[in-house]
Amino acid sequence: MTQITLKTNEQPANYDANVQSTADIDIRYRFDFSRFAEHLVDVTLSFTASTDAPQLWLPAWIPGSYLMREFARNITAVHYQVLDEQDTARDTSSQPYRGQKIDKHTWQLPQIKAGQSVSVHYEVYCYDLSVRTAYVDQQRLYGNFTSLALAVEGQEQQKLQVSLIVPAAFLADKDEARVCLAIGLDYTELQLEGQLCFALQVPSYHDLIDYPFEIAEQDRFDFIIQDSAHQTLRHRFYLSGKHSSNMGRLQQDITQICQSYVDWLGDAPFADYTFMTFASGQDYGGLEHINSTSLITPRRDLPSVDEPKIPSSDYQRFLGLCSHEYFHAWWVKTVRPDVMLEVDLRKEAFTPLLWVFEGFTSYVDDFMLQASGVIDKASYLKLLAEQINRYYQTPGRAYQSVAESSFDAWIKLYRNDENTGNAGISYYNKGALVALCLDLTLLEKTKGRYRLFDVIQAFYRQAKQNDKKRIGISSADMGAVISQFMPFDVWQDFERRYVNGVEALPIQTLLSANGVKLHVNSKETADKHMPWGMRCSDTPAGLKVNRVLRGSAAARAGISAHDVIVAIDGIKADAKQLSSLSTSARKIDCHLFRRDELMSVTVLPKAAAEKKNAAADIEQDGLYPDSLRQDCPYKVTLHLATPTSASPSDEAASPTQAGWHTWLNVWADR
Repeated sequence: MTQITLKTNEQPANYDANVQSTADIDIRYRFDFSRFAEHLVDVTLSFTASTDAPQLWLPAWIPGSYLMREFARNITAVHYQVLDEQDTARDTSSQPYRGQKIDKHTWQLPQIKAGQSVSVHYEVYCYDLSVRTAYVDQQRLYGNFTSLALAVEGQEQQKLQVSLIVPAAFLADKDEARVCLAIGLDYTELQLEGQLCFALQVPSYHDLIDYPFEIAEQDRFDFIIQDSAHQTLRHRFYLSGKHSSNMGRLQQDITQICQSYVDWLGDAPFADYTFMTFASGQDYGGLEHINSTSLITPRRDLPSVDEPKIPSSDYQRFLGLCSHEYFHAWWVKTVRPDVMLEVDLRKEAFTPLLWVFEGFTSYVDDFMLQASGVIDKASYLKLLAEQINRYYQTPGRAYQSVAESSFDAWIKLYRNDENTGNAGISYYNKGALVALCLDLTLLEKTKGRYRLFDVIQAFYRQAKQNDKKRIGISSADMGAVISQFMPFDVWQDFERRYVNGVEALPIQTLLSANGVKLHVNSKETADKHMPWGMRCSDTPAGLKVNRVLRGSAAARAGISAHDVIVAIDGIKADAKQLSSLSTSARKIDCHLFRRDELMSVTVLPKAAAEKKNAAADIEQDGLYPDSLRQDCPYKVTLHLATPTSASPSDEAASPTQAGWHTWLNVWADR
C-alpha cells in the first residue's frame, strides 16, 4: 500500500511559490542510495537540451569553505542516452553513450542535439565525514548537492525536481519513527513497500546547492523565535549519531541564542531555519547555508544530563559553533564579499575581506553567548583570552596581514602544514581580535554611542533594501559605512596599521580602557607546552617533532618538523625528560633521525628562557618590543576590573569610566 505524507515545513523566504507542480519542471534529478554499503550514490539526471552537445559541470568548491576541493574526482564515469529521438532517419533512443571529459570538472554530451530529451547516469563515491561534501553508509545518508548534482551548462536557472530514494535495506534495522529527512526545504514523502522517496522542488541549481540534507535516525526539537514585528520564525534542530545529550537543555540554550540575534538585528533573512548536527568521536566543523547549517561535533561537546548552569568548556564550544553558523545567515549569506555575489564555483574568488566575514563572526559568536545569558561574563572573558593567546603564540602574525591571510585562503589556510604558524595568521583568529579592537575603538571615539554591532546593522539594512535582499561589499564599502560612525581618518589609520599592516593589535590598551585587565602569567608560558619552542608527541621510535616555532631554541639548533628525537643528554628521549630540560642554562646534546639519517645537534635552552623573561612588557602603545615580534611564549588571562563610581549611563563619561558596562552589556541597554 502506498502512503503519501506532505510535510508542513514552512517555505523558506526565498522559495519560489510558483514551483508547485511538476508540469513546469525543466530538470529532474534522482538520487538512489541503494548501494549505501559501498558508499555509492547512483544519480540520474533528465533534461531537455537547449544546445547541441550540452555540457555538464560540477562545482570545484563549496561556498563558505575556500579551497578547491575538486568534487568531480568522486565521479567515475558519465553515461547518457536520448529519451526522445527527433531525428527519424535513425533510431538511437536506446543506445548508451559515454560522456567526454573536457576539463577536470566538465563532461560534454556530443551526440545530443538541441531539443532532445536526455537521461544521464553516473555514480558518486561518498565517504568524506565532513560538512562540505557527502557521506553515505549504513547509518546515515548525508550530502551537499555541490558534490552530487551535475549542473547543465546554460540551464542553471531552470526549475528542478529532486528525488531522494532510500531503500528498504537502509531502514531495516532502524527505528523508522526516528528516521527522517533534515533539510531546509519543504518536501513530499512517499512510502512504497518499505522504500522511502523524498521529493523536493527547487527554483534553480544555484538554490539547490544551498540545501544540504541528512537522512538518518535523528532526535529533533522545534522552537519559535519572534522578530521585532512579532512574526514567528520556525526553527528545527536535528541531531544524529550516538549521543546521550540533554535535549531539553540544548533546546533552552539554542533558543536563547537565536532569539538574541533576532532581537539585535530586528528580523531575519529567512522564514524558517534548520540546524543539522552529527555527533561523532572527535570531528568538528560547521558550514552555513541560506536557511540552515550543517554541523559535526564531538559528542562530548553536547550537554550532559547534569550539565551545570554555566556550561562546561566543551559545551560552550558547541554553542559557539551554533552561534557562529547561525549569524552567517545575516553575515555571509545576506551581506557577503562582492566577489561572492554571483560566483563561479569552478574557479577561485579572491577577496581580502574574509577577515571581515569570518573574523567579525568569530568575535560575535562568543560575545552573543554572554549577551544572551547562556554564559556569564567571566566565561566569555576566558573564551576571549583563548583567542588572544592563540594570536600571541603565532609568530606569523608579524609577517602576514589579516587582509593577506584572507586573500591567500585558497592556498594557505586550508592547507595547513608545519610552517603555517611561522609564516602566517588565521583570518578567523586575528580577524576576531581586529573586530574586538574595532568595536572598542568605535566605543572610544563615539563615547559609547556606537559600536561594531551598529556597523553590521547598517550593512544588513542596505541588504534588505536591495531587490535581491542581499548585497556584496568591498573594502571601500567598509570604509564608507564605518565612517558613518567615526571619523574616516581614524578608520584609515586603523586599516593601515592592523588590517593591511602587521602592527601588533592594541588589545591591552583598549581592554584596559574598558575595565578589563590583562594579566600575564609568567609561569604559564608556551615553554610549558612547547619546550624549546617545539611541539612533540611520544612515539615508540622517540619524540616526533610536529612543529618548530620560528626563532625558538629548537629552530636555532637546527631541529625541524618531522624529526624524531631519540636521545637527549645521552638519555632516551621522552616528553617528561624534554620538559625537565626546557629552561636549562647549559648546552644539551640531542640525537635525532631525519628521515633515516642519524644527526646530532646542540641546543641552548637558556636563550629561549631569556627571551621569555622579556615578555612582561607586552605592549608599548600597541607595538611589541622587537625581541617579541617573532615568538611570544607568554599566556594571558582576563578579568573585570572594579567599576568606578561614574554612572555607566552618562554619555559624557570616558570609556575608562563607563566602558566596563557599555562593552559587555547588551546593546539594547545603551
